[in-house]
Amino acid sequence: MTDDKVKRRLTTVLCADVYGYSRLMEADETGTLETLRRYRAAIARLVERHDGRIVNTWGDAVIAEFASVVEAVQCAVEIQQEISSQASDASQANPMRFRIGINLGDVMVDGSDIYGDGVNIASRLQELADPGGVVISSSVYDQVHNKLAVGFDCLGQRPMKNIAPLTSYRLTLGGQVSGQVGGQAAGPGSFPFEERATPSERARAPRMDDRRVPSSPTNVVSDWLARLPRPVAAALTVSAFLILINLFTSNRIWFHWPVAAILFGVVLRMVLGPRPQSGSRPER
Repeated sequence: MTDDKVKRRLTTVLCADVYGYSRLMEADETGTLETLRRYRAAIARLVERHDGRIVNTWGDAVIAEFASVVEAVQCAVEIQQEISSQASDASQANPMRFRIGINLGDVMVDGSDIYGDGVNIASRLQELADPGGVVISSSVYDQVHNKLAVGFDCLGQRPMKNIAPLTSYRLTLGGQVSGQVGGQAAGPGSFPFEERATPSERARAPRMDDRRVPSSPTNVVSDWLARLPRPVAAALTVSAFLILINLFTSNRIWFHWPVAAILFGVVLRMVLGPRPQSGSRPER
């Protein structure tokens, strides 16, 4: 009975699948198969670099598993970069693009194969990805969101065939990948993703108008004048200039007369105000 017990383990599953494979085969069987073989060789090389292993390559799909969640996501990013680079170099009319899904979950182990929801979820996440894109489960996001120089776009709970809805995230990079990915500088033109942030990242990121400029005497005075009525602010500004001119150009105090006249005129204007025309009705 002990020998028949199903072995299980927690692992990170990466599922990659060619987008529009049937259409590509219909257009050019020989060329499509040759391209698929070339890309599979590149994927296998990258999986090995990130300490993963290829589990299966049925049809046009590739299933791989990783002991490290971070390495799995880094590998997915580099796979899309490599395929994008090769496609741009070949200048193909119908380039082959992969969709990738990654899930961290419990799987059943049978020899070198793995089965169970952990694998099925990765496959369903792949179906949610854009061509050339990567979608990860919330269990993967929890492990990598603060460890990688990529963005994450929350997709919410999307319905998936034969799988209970779960929250998923799309990796988001602009037209150019910035920072370090997998210990290497990322190159341009890697992902056709829109540059969007998750709600939590937008909440954490300070907005431009939230970044306070350090206060200075000049800023304080400017803000204070801006809150005053315009005639008062203008009168105080002119009065300040007259005082400075007097202090720096003469030993005799004379500024009080013009300043007093200016301030008196402002006070009269503020007190009296514009008189309404006769017969006019005030606005409501």
